[in-house]
Amino acid sequence: MEQPRYKEQIDAWVDAHSEQLLEDLKLLVRIPSVKGEPEDGMPFGRMPAQAVSAMQSLMDAYGLRTTNYENYCVAGDLDGTGEKRLDILTHLDVVPVSDEWTKTKPYEPSVEGDRIYGRGTSDDKGPAVAALYAMRCIRELGIPLAGGVRLICGSDEESGSKDLAYYYEREQEALYSISPDANYPLINIEKGRLSKTFWKKGMKGRTGSGDGKACVVRIAAGDTANIVPGRGILVLSGASEQELARAAAKTGAAEDAFSWKRQGEELVVTVRGNTAHAAFPQDGINSATLILALLSHLDLSDEDEGTQTLRKIGQLWPHGDHCGAALGVDYAEEESGSLTMSLDILEYDSSPEGACVKGCFDCRAPLCCNDSNLTAKVKARLEEAGLEMEDGPMVPAHYVSADSELVTKLLESYALYFGKEGKPLAIGGGTYVHGLERGVAFGCSVPEVDNRMHGDDEFMEISMLMKSTKILADAILRLCG
Repeated sequence: MEQPRYKEQIDAWVDAHSEQLLEDLKLLVRIPSVKGEPEDGMPFGRMPAQAVSAMQSLMDAYGLRTTNYENYCVAGDLDGTGEKRLDILTHLDVVPVSDEWTKTKPYEPSVEGDRIYGRGTSDDKGPAVAALYAMRCIRELGIPLAGGVRLICGSDEESGSKDLAYYYEREQEALYSISPDANYPLINIEKGRLSKTFWKKGMKGRTGSGDGKACVVRIAAGDTANIVPGRGILVLSGASEQELARAAAKTGAAEDAFSWKRQGEELVVTVRGNTAHAAFPQDGINSATLILALLSHLDLSDEDEGTQTLRKIGQLWPHGDHCGAALGVDYAEEESGSLTMSLDILEYDSSPEGACVKGCFDCRAPLCCNDSNLTAKVKARLEEAGLEMEDGPMVPAHYVSADSELVTKLLESYALYFGKEGKPLAIGGGTYVHGLERGVAFGCSVPEVDNRMHGDDEFMEISMLMKSTKILADAILRLCG
């Protein structure tokens, strides 16, 4: 591959400024920019607004033309001789932290070898600083641009992206948009999403085991619509511990998946699985479907309408079915992969006065899916089981052609610094560019490295951060030079 004209200058500049880049990243990481209560001029709370202000100060210091959008986000422009061509979308808000960090405290950034630890180092303050320094590099080297580039740093990506909604109510989408908030080589397909609540109320409640069989009293598994539940509670009335042990063995689950204790006439069963992102349900062990699997092996009361409904739900979401096969929606296509399906919330309550059940599922759908062959089909299957599903369309998939100029040029930048050709990827999650016609996710991590994003001891590899700064500078020149 022919070496671009400015590569040596860019590489030398980034290497010379690596320590300063890390210090600026530390400054941002020290701000605990978790979403808080809104205040005047601070739509997502005091700390996200402080992070926006800090980034604006850095942009100003490095010669970018800045615009603060009422602390929803801040934009820094590096102008070219013509109109703006490229938006780089990053965010400064972070997810909450636990007290189980071991390498450092979450907001006290620490360098250990090739890693910098701290909340936001990889998601997404590190990539935001890499993009800032890529623009600063081009400006200070005096490299001319034909089209302008804008860095947009939001403050609500983790909680609904109201920041970008506010921004695009006032500004137009650029010719090209990239978000360095994912993986290399490049993501040009983000699957569609169908996440709906379903329910049934007013069912005949438990009868006190009038037929001598056990009844389900309560179920609680999951509380977030895009997280595979890792814990659950099942309360049974009239069941023996011996019967429960036999049923647990038949599920094929791990020995420690079920534990129970007796409270009077009731058995309280704790179900242990493993959480995972709903876009990757195969990576978890779903406690909600484990409960349904357990119930399928118990001799439960035929007089209990609620139990009958739970059995039907278990038939639609059998444990281990991650692709919606039982629902008849196990679609797949070559470019965007297979559909994933996860039952993420299951709640049930029964008394002699009545019973009710509520659930919520999350589905990530390939390009071939639409409301006709997915939404309507799932709704019909639920209605066959006597359940209601909330109305509303699915979120369609996001797709930018692999042959587009944007994808082609970005992959050239990737190949230059990784020394190998890259192919665009499809993911089940969504990024900042999902609603944009001409946007892709590009860096700043690689799939084989777990940065512990959203977890304890989150980190960014320093070498990857510097490489990403160079890649982004090269990409800007290819798209805007």
